[in-house]
Amino acid sequence: MNIVILDTSQQIARLAAEQVIGVVQSCESPVLGMAAGATPLLLYAQLIHCYGKGQISFRSTSTFNLDEYVALPPDSTNSYRYYMQSNFFDHVDLQAKNSYLPDGRADDLQLAAKRYERTIASTGGIDLQILGIGTNGHIGFNEPGSSFASRTRVVALSDSTIDSNRHYFGESGAVPEKAITVGIGSILDSRGLLLIATGEHKAEAVRAALEGPVSPICPASAVQLHPKVTVLLDRAAASQLTHRDDYIKCQQTPPGLASATPR
Repeated sequence: MNIVILDTSQQIARLAAEQVIGVVQSCESPVLGMAAGATPLLLYAQLIHCYGKGQISFRSTSTFNLDEYVALPPDSTNSYRYYMQSNFFDHVDLQAKNSYLPDGRADDLQLAAKRYERTIASTGGIDLQILGIGTNGHIGFNEPGSSFASRTRVVALSDSTIDSNRHYFGESGAVPEKAITVGIGSILDSRGLLLIATGEHKAEAVRAALEGPVSPICPASAVQLHPKVTVLLDRAAASQLTHRDDYIKCQQTPPGLASATPR
C-alpha cells in the first residue's frame, strides 16, 4: 500500500488524475471504476482539464460506477447518473454506451445487480477502482457489517449515511433508504485501487481503514487485503494516523509533487 499525504485537495486531484491517465494510456480497452459524492469532484475536473488540453482520450474507456440509489429516475438531480453526466461524462469523449451505472429502477433489482456483475466481468474486469470513504468507514454503499465477499446487491443505507447525504436533497431531505452497490468482494477484484480522502471529518475513518484491524465493522479496511492500493490524503484526513510521519518518509510521489509533502 502506498500512502501519500499532500497539503491540498488540488495536489491530490492532480496526482489522482496522473494515476487514472496512466491506467487509461497503458490499456487497450481500459475499464475504470467510478465513485460519486464530493470526494472525486476535483479529480473529475482535473481529468476534464487534461482532456481539453489533448493529454488524454476516453474514447476506448468503459466506466462502471460503484452505486446508485433505488427508485430515483436517471434525470433526477440527485441520481448518480445525473452526477456523472454533469461532472464528467458530458465533458469528455467517453462513449455513452460504455458508461455503466447500477439500475436502481429495475423491476427486479436483484436480477439487475447480477447483470451488473456479469457486465463488469464481460469487459475483463476493472483496471482501476476509484474510492472515497464514508465517515462510518463505508466504501460504495457497503455499510459496516458488509461481508468482504459481497457482490453487487441491494442494500439498506445506514442512518449515518442518510444523514450525511441529506443536504444534497434540498428542503425535502428525502434521501432514498436503499441503493444498489458494487460489493466489497467485487471491489477487491479490481486490479488497482485508488482511495481518496480529504478533511478532518474523515480522519477517524481513515485511521480505522488503514491502521485498524481488518474487519467488516470498517468496510474500507478491506483495502488492506489488496496488493495494489494507492491512498491519497490531505493533512487533515491523515491527522489521526499513528504512523503518519513514517508514511510521509516512505511515500512515493512524482518529482513535481515531492516538495508538497507536509513538514
